[in-house]
Amino acid sequence: MSQTATQTSQQAQTVLDDEQVVVFDVANEFYAVNIARVHEIIRLQQITVIPGAPEFVEGVINLRGKVIPVLDLRKRFHLNVSEHTRSSRIVVVELSNQTIGLIVDGVSEVLRIPADQVDPPSPLVAGIDSRYLRGIAKLENRLIVLLDIDKVLSILEQQQIEASAIN
Repeated sequence: MSQTATQTSQQAQTVLDDEQVVVFDVANEFYAVNIARVHEIIRLQQITVIPGAPEFVEGVINLRGKVIPVLDLRKRFHLNVSEHTRSSRIVVVELSNQTIGLIVDGVSEVLRIPADQVDPPSPLVAGIDSRYLRGIAKLENRLIVLLDIDKVLSILEQQQIEASAIN
């Protein structure tokens, strides 16, 4: 194989090892989810409250005729709750077989993160309630928490949200 072909092959493998993510801010910390799981990012809009839903479920929205449950990630992660701002957004993601919205304080960028810059969560951090942490990306000037979007909600919580959105 020629040197150029080898370099091209190595570059292609590097791109495959990289992960493209959407980075967002929650309580002044950076989190990210794989871009393939993100349907869209929308401005905060009127949310209809659903009585009896889990406390971290803000309610539902009508997104082009589809009713979508909306979760507040500050509440889900047991962080201090604050008023939403002009920068607040709803990140619409695919979670298992369900489309949901995640309220975040702001969306900052789309990044390509090399696999060699991601560490697994520390055992001290990875407690029972942090099952949704997939890793920590170490970038030049900051850390980004990579979320396993499928584990942000337990199966039971997913069923509760689906039931409350239907009723």
